[in-house]
Amino acid sequence: MKKSLKIGSAFIGIIVGAGFASGQEILQYFTSFGYLGILAAILATALFAYMGMSLTRLGSRMQTSSHKEVVYGIGGKIGGFIMDAIIILTLFGVGVVMIAGAGSIFSQQFGLPAILGNTVMALIVMATIMLNVQKIITIIGSVTPFLILMVIGLAVYSLLTMDASFAELNPIAKEQDSALSNWFYSAINYVSFNIAVGASMAIVMGGIEKDEKIAARGGLLGGLGLGVLIILSHLAIFSAVDRVGNSDMPILQMANDISPFLGFFISLILFAMIYNTAVSMLFSFTARFAEQNTVRFKITVVIAVTVAYLLSFRGFTELVGQFYPVIGLLGLFLVVTLVVTNIRYSLNKKAAV
Repeated sequence: MKKSLKIGSAFIGIIVGAGFASGQEILQYFTSFGYLGILAAILATALFAYMGMSLTRLGSRMQTSSHKEVVYGIGGKIGGFIMDAIIILTLFGVGVVMIAGAGSIFSQQFGLPAILGNTVMALIVMATIMLNVQKIITIIGSVTPFLILMVIGLAVYSLLTMDASFAELNPIAKEQDSALSNWFYSAINYVSFNIAVGASMAIVMGGIEKDEKIAARGGLLGGLGLGVLIILSHLAIFSAVDRVGNSDMPILQMANDISPFLGFFISLILFAMIYNTAVSMLFSFTARFAEQNTVRFKITVVIAVTVAYLLSFRGFTELVGQFYPVIGLLGLFLVVTLVVTNIRYSLNKKAAV
């Protein structure tokens, strides 16, 4: 069970990035549907549990150290190419959104120009990837447990101190911009988007564990844990949607309402999460096209981060609302392929018996 819990917590760490932590994803995908957002969150929980289990099991079964082997193994030449392309696009796109997120923190928390936040983030991401400062990434990655505690703490506090009832807040929640028009598809799209983001690492993580059952149980626990965080985040933002609905980062706004010091502390955590996510995404994207520690790698880093920086001026909220649903739609191909692979495996296993 210890190994499964370790895999589960790592799976949560992969998915719970800066977009989730800011609350903007939860606001657009769940809270904007009001009461129905709770059903969407429950559906997402079930799907995350299933997909987490599937990904880690596949990685363990194939004993792979790269997502490329798995996607080509289960999708063939054409299907593998499509899934690989989806993952590559996702890596770059999320990197763009993270740079935009840094601008939102500078603007919302410190009253500074968003362009300053975008620029600072782009420069330190570029420097980190080129210098290969892995220790910094490891240290920053350790903030994930604090992030989880923050979400739980804010959710409990918000629910205990909410001024209005959910019945009163429901119409206000429905006035918020939604990433998609239907709560059911919103939940599915959110899961498929995040699976496209986390598939690569989840598969590799499962490949480290030789026992399929342990790996699968870890993915299952991770998916369930992630679902609980989604439900808590949704309830927290729902309970204060009249105050935080117009914020780029609702969670940060909630913290500021409680205490300016808490807001400052959480803004640092969010900035660290954004940095960690941006480095991970853009490093993986660059490494797909050039070998590390080569001149070509450094040139590719400069080009990739520069293009991401320029695209980031679209704005954090707009990028989440426009780019994420597209990736979610493309990610459905990956999700369906994984489901079909699991069904085939189960049928073949029964036939062999």
